[in-house]
Amino acid sequence: MHRRTPLVSTAFLLLLLVISARAQQPTGSIHGTVIDATTREPLIGANVIVVGTAFGRAAGIDGSYTIENIPAGTYRVQASVIGYTSMIETDVVVASGRRTTADFALTASTIDLDAVTVEAEYFRRNMDAPVSSQALSYEEIRRSPGGLEDVVRAIAVLPGVVQASGGRNDLIVRGGAPSENLYVIDNLEVPNINHFGTQGATGGPLSFVNLDFVRDITFSTGGFGARYGDKLSSVLNIQLKDGREDRIGGKATISASQFGLNTEGPIGESGSFLFSARRSYLDFIFKAAGFGFVPEYWDFLGKATVALDRNNELSFLAIGALDDIRFFNDTEDKRYDNSRILGSSQDQYVSSVSWRHLIRDGFFTVSLGRSFVTYDYLQSDSLLRPLFTSASKERETSLRADAVILLDRSYELSFGAQAKLLRTGGTLFVAPNPYFPLPSLPDRDWDTTGAKVSAYAQLAHTFFDRLQATIGGRLDYFGMIDKPLAAGPRASLSYLLSPLTSVSVSGGIYHQAPAAIWLVSNPANAALSHLRVTQVVAGIEHLFRADTKVRVEGYLKRYTNYPANTLRPWLVMANTGAGFGGSVDGYAAFGFDPLASEGTGNARGVELLVQKRLSEIPCYGILSLSYGRTDFTALDGVSRPGSFDQRLIFNLSGGYRFNDKWEISTKFRLGTGTPWTPFLASGVQDVARYNSERTPLFHTLDVRVDRRWNFASWNLITYIDLQNVYNRKNVQSYRFDYRNARTIEDGGAIGLLPTIGISAEF
Repeated sequence: MHRRTPLVSTAFLLLLLVISARAQQPTGSIHGTVIDATTREPLIGANVIVVGTAFGRAAGIDGSYTIENIPAGTYRVQASVIGYTSMIETDVVVASGRRTTADFALTASTIDLDAVTVEAEYFRRNMDAPVSSQALSYEEIRRSPGGLEDVVRAIAVLPGVVQASGGRNDLIVRGGAPSENLYVIDNLEVPNINHFGTQGATGGPLSFVNLDFVRDITFSTGGFGARYGDKLSSVLNIQLKDGREDRIGGKATISASQFGLNTEGPIGESGSFLFSARRSYLDFIFKAAGFGFVPEYWDFLGKATVALDRNNELSFLAIGALDDIRFFNDTEDKRYDNSRILGSSQDQYVSSVSWRHLIRDGFFTVSLGRSFVTYDYLQSDSLLRPLFTSASKERETSLRADAVILLDRSYELSFGAQAKLLRTGGTLFVAPNPYFPLPSLPDRDWDTTGAKVSAYAQLAHTFFDRLQATIGGRLDYFGMIDKPLAAGPRASLSYLLSPLTSVSVSGGIYHQAPAAIWLVSNPANAALSHLRVTQVVAGIEHLFRADTKVRVEGYLKRYTNYPANTLRPWLVMANTGAGFGGSVDGYAAFGFDPLASEGTGNARGVELLVQKRLSEIPCYGILSLSYGRTDFTALDGVSRPGSFDQRLIFNLSGGYRFNDKWEISTKFRLGTGTPWTPFLASGVQDVARYNSERTPLFHTLDVRVDRRWNFASWNLITYIDLQNVYNRKNVQSYRFDYRNARTIEDGGAIGLLPTIGISAEF
């Protein structure tokens, strides 16, 4: 009996240790709302469960729920309510010291087949764009290898998307120019979301949107509805999350190119805020590496949301970016290398205040927005004589109203209008260039105002619980051109062959106003018309499993009214706007030559997408394969491949989660070469052979490893990201070496690039 006492004591002590360890196990909470996807009304009593656990909660009178004391880890959360299609949010990471958000917008169920059991959906259906639309969550973007935690780089793996340069965010979508992409942040249209952005286009090296505050994104590569306009190729819709409402929290980060600090917390009892400040440390890296120039940037993001009552909500948003590039011309070699660079220093901000009001069976929003950007361009020759200077400001003030009304269970009406006031002013100087002959241009300065007005309406109806039809149209007015009006009808059909398979088709006419810089840098360009594309998209989608889908689509795009250069008859403006520009292409993207709306083009292709989301099977991935052809015809009447005509693109991105601590992901990209123009012996481009050659095959492999650490009241995320693992020297373009009078490769100097990231959340 006495001998058993030590054994009992030891067992009791071990039990206490286990209980103590479990009691100290880091926990977190999940908070969110469950609403009707159309009317935005709360779904009272919706059942929210953490899949595979006993944790769950019913949504309250305002549609919100909170699930407390969940052990740290990665979960799937499911929301369901009678009459609606259940939905699963995957990649819901619960960490100690913070509240995780999982919001649900459920759609009314349209299928009621007694013999069929349909699992909860991992993939959202977009009524506004039944084709060519893809959604990605914050976590899917964050862990993308080689993505630098950038929303724009993350979507480059999707079908039909070409990333023109590995060092930039110039998106080429189904053959369209970099100027043809629309960015929307919380209902605010933003001209460009990138640091060191290209004037008149939408690219740049890195986005200034802090990924930590992104809830999810929706990217449409064509066939989008009448709500969106003034762009031809794509819409990237970024939804920011709201700040936490329980207490003040934050995050400190050192990543591949920047460091920053976030904070968020409650405002009273019915509001919340977010704020972040980030700074690049590229200047330290570039200086240490002996580069002749240094890019530096800051960015800031602030958002506040206040619920006035159950039916009214106010939201405030402000984002700012400060970009500066400095040249070090202390040696002859640096002056020579810098002479190829068109430097751009910029200051910019966007801001908005938005009011959302719920009405019976619908809602409407009213938003007042403002954007402002200064561009300060400079390029000098090797003797530091200016070749090109431009200093300008672009301001845009907008007022927008949108409404969605559910007429009954099968009719959805959406309509809205927007008015913008634009003002731009600046100066321009172009020196004679012996290496790219240009017409003699006088110095220019301008201060111009103009107005944009648009209105749209769209009606969606579901027939027989299987066929969804959408028809709509929009009208656009731009007061800075001689023919200011443009009208575009749009329609789509989507048919459910079964609960797992659907076929869709979409068609429409899309218009885009000429870039303001094209108009003000040459007043004669006011004769331009709206750019126009007529496109048709058709596809079929099938769910192999609830977490795995495959989609095949084909598209046809016909471009007309594209601005063509009258002094360079081989050039269409669709072939400009990517990269940093400069003397090598005669500053073509600025549009200071006289232009005529006589360029035409065609883009056509077929795409395959296979996507698996994280589920009980702890792997995920996206496979995309795109084949397309793009050609444009300028004033000389010759049809040539577009400058971004990458015929075949293959992407494979995915990963495996070993447990709640370790995760590995990888991304492989392969693409055929893009067109380039050979040089004559003098170093001038041989325009008779414009876009007649192609760069070699491009391919690269990126690998990323993540490790999470959870402590009592805070957590740590670390990663190492290896870009171009096997050190492939990809050629992105060619340039002429004037010192040695020969053509050399450009863009292949960066080989294996390891980066690390450390984030502490509290």
